[in-house]
Amino acid sequence: MIGVSPSPARLRGIGRVAVSRATGIFRRDPVAIFLLAIGFRIVSAVLAFLVNVAFPLYQAEQFTIFRRTHVFWDTFARYDSGWYFGIASRGYSYAPGGRSNLAFFPVYPLLMRYVGRLLGGRQEHYYLAGVLISWVAFAVAMVLLYRLARLDLDRRAALRAPLYAAIFPFAFFFGLVYSESLFLMLTLAAFYGLRRSRWLAGGLAGALAAATRVNGILALPALAWAAWTQAGRNLPALARATVALALVAGGLAAYSAYVYSITGSPLEWASIITRWGYYPGGAPWTSLVRLLANVAADPYGSLAGNRDAFYEFVQAIGPLMLIAALPFIWMRLGTPYGLFIVANLWLPFSSGAFEGLGRYSAVLFPFSIWLATFESRVVQAGVTVTFALLYSFCLALFTNIHPIY
Repeated sequence: MIGVSPSPARLRGIGRVAVSRATGIFRRDPVAIFLLAIGFRIVSAVLAFLVNVAFPLYQAEQFTIFRRTHVFWDTFARYDSGWYFGIASRGYSYAPGGRSNLAFFPVYPLLMRYVGRLLGGRQEHYYLAGVLISWVAFAVAMVLLYRLARLDLDRRAALRAPLYAAIFPFAFFFGLVYSESLFLMLTLAAFYGLRRSRWLAGGLAGALAAATRVNGILALPALAWAAWTQAGRNLPALARATVALALVAGGLAAYSAYVYSITGSPLEWASIITRWGYYPGGAPWTSLVRLLANVAADPYGSLAGNRDAFYEFVQAIGPLMLIAALPFIWMRLGTPYGLFIVANLWLPFSSGAFEGLGRYSAVLFPFSIWLATFESRVVQAGVTVTFALLYSFCLALFTNIHPIY
């Protein structure tokens, strides 16, 4: 009847129908996942802006996007962002015996170069290109993560995997001028392609991942296990899978060949990494055991009285969760995902340095798929709230230029 307000019961019914339809669209249409991922990046950017306005910087800015301070845009570019800008705008350079931008692999900064030139070719355009690439790659990665999770989980559980990946404590790096989101997208594409017998697509994605980050090649054992398992005893399929895996190795080989052409050593990029104080190959448990022992002996004194220990502990939050979950991930999701996590944790831990551990762990997507298997509403709410709080805290530290990078 005109002029009569709907009853509360009817309003609740309308609400349930609206939620049901929205959920149905989300489930059916990857475009919805993509748009929600972009929406989340906007929310995260606004949060970083508010943090930058409200709280003082821990240290001075090393650089700005617009050649002057901008409290919104500068939150996207800290620390390694400047190295990517340098490669995008001026190319690679080599300083014999010193540090060089050859330690940063090429796919992400080269994309920045060409997108930045399309945008206008000025300093801010290269940085904005980095943001654009990271955001699009993140959104595509969330769609791929859902698709990959669907190979092991039912639809409702698979939908939780992108949520947990997006709010992982260090997932804010996916929206910055950093290569993490692109690396995640390419790694997911490689696993998905090989698990679906799309050998060429999987191999090319893996090759690009191996040329995006130094740890890309560490996915090769896991990708090999996944590919050969998928191929089974089918000899033609095994041959195609092996060719795809050779393509993955070719990504690192191609960059090493380029490095050789300007330095005379194909592995000079590895030598340059050691000049930042990273020495992979040591016992991977040494630094972690030391940190945990110090915190256990004097929790307050070690964290409140020692800034380095505090930042190391923050960086270790993500890896500690992964280490605790690793046996369960291996049993529930299989050997390829377990190998992927082990290899990508071994590299930074064996160097003895905690720098970057948080963002290195953010790309280890099997953790999010495993968390998505829990049907308990209490567990789901606990994970979501805990991750969201830690995400906000870590984002605030990074935005205010604390040594979280």
